Amino acid sequence: MVGGGIAGLATAYELSRRRVSFVVLERAARAGGVILSEEVDGFTIDGGPDSLLIQKPEAITLCRELGLGDRLVSTKPPRIAYIQRGGRLHALPAASVLGIPTRVGPFVRTSLFSWAGKLRMGGELFVAPRRDESDESIAAFMTRRFGQEATTYLAEPLLAGIHAGDVDRLSIRTLFPRLVDAERKHGSLLKAFRIRNPIRNPQSAIRNVEGAFKSLPGGLSDMVRALVESLGDAHVRTNTGVDAITGRGPFVVRTSAGETIEAGAVVLATPAYVTSTLMRERDGELARLAGEIPYASAATVALAFKRHHVRHNLAGSGFVVPRVEHTGILAASWLSSKWPNRAPEDRVLLRTFIGGARDPHALDRSDAELVQTSLAALRPLIGIEGDPLFTRIYRWERSNAQYEVGHLERMAAIDRALAQHPGVFVTGSGFRGVGIPDCVADGRKTGAQVATFLKSKLKSEN
Repeated sequence: MVGGGIAGLATAYELSRRRVSFVVLERAARAGGVILSEEVDGFTIDGGPDSLLIQKPEAITLCRELGLGDRLVSTKPPRIAYIQRGGRLHALPAASVLGIPTRVGPFVRTSLFSWAGKLRMGGELFVAPRRDESDESIAAFMTRRFGQEATTYLAEPLLAGIHAGDVDRLSIRTLFPRLVDAERKHGSLLKAFRIRNPIRNPQSAIRNVEGAFKSLPGGLSDMVRALVESLGDAHVRTNTGVDAITGRGPFVVRTSAGETIEAGAVVLATPAYVTSTLMRERDGELARLAGEIPYASAATVALAFKRHHVRHNLAGSGFVVPRVEHTGILAASWLSSKWPNRAPEDRVLLRTFIGGARDPHALDRSDAELVQTSLAALRPLIGIEGDPLFTRIYRWERSNAQYEVGHLERMAAIDRALAQHPGVFVTGSGFRGVGIPDCVADGRKTGAQVATFLKSKLKSEN
């Protein structure tokens, strides 16, 4: 197993469950990839992702299998998210799905959209569904269905923003297939999501009581630590890079320290560009396909304050920023309001996101410049006085895979190429799912495939 991020660890976990021998080789000093939590002066900070989506339960199921089920915590009420427009914060309408309204009242009352924008969005009920099966960008899909204002103030900061991507390039079919399916099956997204209205659907109301996300008291690194403990430290080797993979079963893996390891199968749970490098000598076309998957870099900036130095009530989880606002940040989370026990009493923990496809050179700036950008964006919105108690900057270079239009076709070509190399498998956020639940699901599926392959191979040899 090359790569000790969450996909690689999930693959290893599934192999362990199936009693298949394995070793995880991770170049970095720790496992977990972009999952990184720290304790600083009584604050609990997630430097990377901080939540597990309930709607995709694979990561939560894994936590429960690891014995963490009773430690999962929900977001604190009120569960309100905001979008910045015109230098002000506007709450997303209640009972919305990915920002798409399911109830008339909250949508009519929202200050986020103009009346012209609201009328155009409501007119989605009468927009004919697209019959062309080809892929399209998030921007093209949302503008076609809801109009330009919805794309500018909803799709770009929210749907594309959570992937740190370009709304005009990201694939709607790959990243939000349920929206495409809703249009295909119901002819209208507004019509499709009405059945999710808690008033109309009591079961939906029950599910919504605890919000859409879960986390762990020590941050998501709690899950990584539990995984590594379950696998056994001897099976997860950090500070161990891989320089080359030769042979065709058995394979020979050569580490950066010059060690060689023989293996019946190899799983590349690495970023697509690393997978490309490792496969270059074996299959030039496969290497090209993997290497063409683009990535964006981003930074997260954590800032701690005394509570009375922030005038805003911070009721909710935070806000996203459309690119037309030009503030220098993609979003901000109010971590001490979002999760329980993330900051000492009378303290506030905030976090900003900078970079992505919108600002590809963000990581060229110094830590001080990133902090200054964050403060300049936050002060007028939430009324910050004075300097932070401390700051922490987390730099994630080429960490956000960009599933652009055509990604599904590229993945189909990658899978066809992989079929020519029995015993070689790929998983990870560059290929079949960027979020933690998707990485866990694909990792475990890959582990099952590896176990089946090795069992079949052993059977044929005997």
